[in-house]
Amino acid sequence: MADRKPIESWLTDMDGVLIHEGVPIPGADAFLKKLRESGRPFLVLTNNSIYTARDLHARLRRMGLDVPTENIWTSALATAQFLNDQRPGGSAYVIGEAGLTTALHDIGYVLTDHEPDFVILGETRTYSFEALTKAVRLINAGARFIATNPDNVGPSTDGDLPATGSVAALITAATGRSPYFVGKPNPLMMRAGLNAIGAHSETSAMIGDRMDTDVLAGLEAGMRTFLVLSGVTRIAEVDRHPFRPSQIVDSIADLVDLV
Repeated sequence: MADRKPIESWLTDMDGVLIHEGVPIPGADAFLKKLRESGRPFLVLTNNSIYTARDLHARLRRMGLDVPTENIWTSALATAQFLNDQRPGGSAYVIGEAGLTTALHDIGYVLTDHEPDFVILGETRTYSFEALTKAVRLINAGARFIATNPDNVGPSTDGDLPATGSVAALITAATGRSPYFVGKPNPLMMRAGLNAIGAHSETSAMIGDRMDTDVLAGLEAGMRTFLVLSGVTRIAEVDRHPFRPSQIVDSIADLVDLV
């Protein structure tokens, strides 16, 4: 096989790669600083749809990590772009937080519970039975079902929380309708992100801490993939998957010299 071309653009997951439980992972600041100084296109990605890019910029900055707003790509932004491409000027019933509702407002979507084109499910810390019941009835009435990401659980300081994938399964059980998941591991999110920064998969790399989302999405989008062991996936778990990352490293600190 011919050697891969040099890496010109970087995509990296956030939780487990740059930060862990609200604390920067050693090497994250150096990696981001080198990216900014090099002028290479890059994106920090997250499947979490709760926060806007501006919110995440501020949160990361408080941790000492400087990531410009335009270099942050969330599943909410990817979902909004997907809908704007598919059905511009549409309407949606949304279960989610400001990250998702703001992204949809920004593309001109009307948020309504009256005959919406879509039911869109994202993360929220307050899933309500009333909202889920309404989503079920709207889907049964013909609304198309979209979910920002398939993650079944999300982290918190008290332990795992049910996330979008788990709640989507509940709605699917009640309606018989499965959602279209926009976020990782759907390579759509990766390709849309690459397009946003004018990058090409052949000269781009994806860094992540999960085999089933980050590495799989990067692989299916045609990128080189780096698995860091500072997050969810342990080295003993890698061979359980039918695919492998291009390279496995301990943490983001091991990749600074590659920028």
